[in-house]
Amino acid sequence: MSVCAFTVAIAIRAASLRLVDGRRGLVLGGGGITGIAWETGLVAGLLDAGVDLREADRVLGTSAGSVVGAQLRSSTPVEELFATQAAEHVPRPGEKAATVGPRVLLGYVASLARARGDGVAMARQLGRFAVRRAEAGRTPTLEARLTAIRGRLPSLEWPELHLAVTAVDAATGALRVLDADSGVPLLDAVAASCAVPGVYPPVPIEGRPHVDGGALSGTHADLMVGECARVLVLAPIDRGVGPMRPAGQLLGDVPHVVLAPDEASRAAIGRNVLDPAARAASARAGRDQAVRVLDRVRDLWG
Repeated sequence: MSVCAFTVAIAIRAASLRLVDGRRGLVLGGGGITGIAWETGLVAGLLDAGVDLREADRVLGTSAGSVVGAQLRSSTPVEELFATQAAEHVPRPGEKAATVGPRVLLGYVASLARARGDGVAMARQLGRFAVRRAEAGRTPTLEARLTAIRGRLPSLEWPELHLAVTAVDAATGALRVLDADSGVPLLDAVAASCAVPGVYPPVPIEGRPHVDGGALSGTHADLMVGECARVLVLAPIDRGVGPMRPAGQLLGDVPHVVLAPDEASRAAIGRNVLDPAARAASARAGRDQAVRVLDRVRDLWG
């Protein structure tokens, strides 16, 4: 490499570091209906104490987190978002209680075994399983699912501030990161990110079926590496299963805090994260937990 080329490379690297310096990232992980509520409660509780997560420079949502991200990037006040989650027994259009039953669990175990430790292979197996279940009529219709997701979004337009959501190509297992520049409507992007394999139908994007971003990772926190100097992760489910890795491992040396449900929040969430009946208790538990994690978040967020 010539001296001139080396100098240019150093200048580009320095400019990149300056761009990232000070930039804050918010990662919102998957966790079902209760995950949406718990994350919203945490955001509301932290805001009570003066920590506003809406100030994030980058927001990345996976599955439940894609809904929360779209809500936070809208003009809807956080207190209103929380009140919606904390309201008891309010019917939602197209929403029904669901569960990851024995047949679905068996499909997950089979997908994990066939993947032999390969994350993309596992996502591909889960995608194919999801397509088969939908074609056999064992999931809600796509129309019903889009109705349910539409009812959770304050706006169907991509926000002006940065928001990215993750989904997985059901045929290839490849990750798709969707944002305002992707050309994919926000409703379709969020519905795809929330398409739990075997429980909800895959969502077509550009003519190809897509499933939950959680088929590859519960958070995809590694996408923030090199993008942000500090990262806060809200992870209703943060486990290392097979080739999947917890958020802390994905972020490595990037300064970060990972918040997962504590004992009280886990009790409120219960065993079925797809049960709307646990939504209100999960939201309140998240808000209460915010007080207990405030110092850690404030030290990171500033």
